[in-house]
Amino acid sequence: MATPDFIRTIRASAGHQLLWLPGVSAVVFDDAGRVLLGQRADNHEWAVIAGIPEPGEQPADCAVREVFEETAVECVPERVVLVKAGGPISYPNGDACQFMDITFRCRAVGGEAAVNDDESLQVGWFEVDALPAMSERHLFRIKQAMSDAPTWFDTTSSD
Repeated sequence: MATPDFIRTIRASAGHQLLWLPGVSAVVFDDAGRVLLGQRADNHEWAVIAGIPEPGEQPADCAVREVFEETAVECVPERVVLVKAGGPISYPNGDACQFMDITFRCRAVGGEAAVNDDESLQVGWFEVDALPAMSERHLFRIKQAMSDAPTWFDTTSSD
């Protein structure tokens, strides 16, 4: 994800130290039950759409904004499916951060999936039984979004 201006301002005085940041992920389904994914430009991994809320921005509004900015798909949030702290992340420039992620299940309501910014190499709709290779944390978010039942997981996991 691109670094928002407010994070750059914090980094100017905080340096590379670990920042605790809010994050939002959107698991978007279309009417056929396919899930929207993007192949990230920074690490080339397939992932659900995610981003950082701007100061004062509501998490659900951030999910809608990020989905449109990255994929040109319009969506509406249906429910929160997961709130989870991830593990620390170190970037090539030395910056470190850790995200408290709120994952929303969303429904597509318009637009055509297309690369809509420089954060993605590809975007597309995938059948849930034919997903591209991706990290377990993204697969877990998709599984949570598909389920109506609460899921217990290892709270010691950092991912």
